[in-house]
Amino acid sequence: MTTDLSPDKRFYNRKELFKMGYSYYKINQLVSEGRLNKLTNSTYENETYTGEDSDFAIVSAFAPQSVFCMMTSARFYGLTTFLPDRVDIAIERSMKISTLPDWPDTHVWYFPESRYNTGLTSITDASGTYRIYDVEKTVVDILYYRNKIGIEETKEVLKNYLGKEDRDLIKLRRYADDLGCGKILGTYLEVLL
Repeated sequence: MTTDLSPDKRFYNRKELFKMGYSYYKINQLVSEGRLNKLTNSTYENETYTGEDSDFAIVSAFAPQSVFCMMTSARFYGLTTFLPDRVDIAIERSMKISTLPDWPDTHVWYFPESRYNTGLTSITDASGTYRIYDVEKTVVDILYYRNKIGIEETKEVLKNYLGKEDRDLIKLRRYADDLGCGKILGTYLEVLL
């Protein structure tokens, strides 16, 4: 027994479609009818979707193992006034992404395993649940990659983080020490505090 595609769900992976009772034949038939659009080997876009577009949903459909990071997560946490023109995601160096969406523009950061697995958390909005780095990990990553991000943007992110009431300086220091930028953090804190 197959379940109809929900107009509230934009993306389906093959496993979800199988659980709903669809066979390979039926999935291909839905693609032929224009009800599904094949995006990757295992991800399909529901053409009957009627909800709002979400950058997080679109990028996650193409790169399900990705984690939102850098200026994308800094913007999410309210640490910057900078409006990124792309979505930043991280994947582990050994992972591969075969296809990225045409929109939004996506920048992939290839992290070593220890950096990739540190500070993972998730967020949920109307269009789904997504992996993102926690606020302290976001600050440490931006600090570590400050020459690629920009010194002014880095300073703004750190300054805004230090102004937060719920900041966790112990966690920030631990992440910085573990991920190789403890001295840099110390220098910035001396200047900003």
